[in-house]
Amino acid sequence: MILSFSSVSGNEGFARATVAAFAAKLDPTIEELEDIKTAVSEAVTNAIIHGYNNQEAMVYLEATIVNNVIEIIVKDEGCGIADLELAREATYTSRPDLERSGMGFTIMEHLVDEIEIMSIVEKGTQITMRKKIQNSVPVN
Repeated sequence: MILSFSSVSGNEGFARATVAAFAAKLDPTIEELEDIKTAVSEAVTNAIIHGYNNQEAMVYLEATIVNNVIEIIVKDEGCGIADLELAREATYTSRPDLERSGMGFTIMEHLVDEIEIMSIVEKGTQITMRKKIQNSVPVN
């Protein structure tokens, strides 16, 4: 599944619902589905608030399923992250003016099995998340 949408905050819910519908074919538990939806919300919110600084642009979302693993990629073409290690620290935020908690990456890391973050300053950020659905029938 490939999806692109405008970086307005209202589209965060659209992204959540779309990925949830896509993941449903794996028959995840309610907890697994909530984990996926929350991780997507965090990644999309980061793209909108931090990547684009609330400027309107495009967010790209891709999801694939191989066997019983869903892979979700959220990508922006925004400002990028200058210090990825610092950005991954719990409670760090590049937007303290918005009273952000700085827990986005920490939450994503907790909810998925694997996460990769690639970022280039002035080019954008790509977050790849993988989650194994424990009791699903493999889908190819």
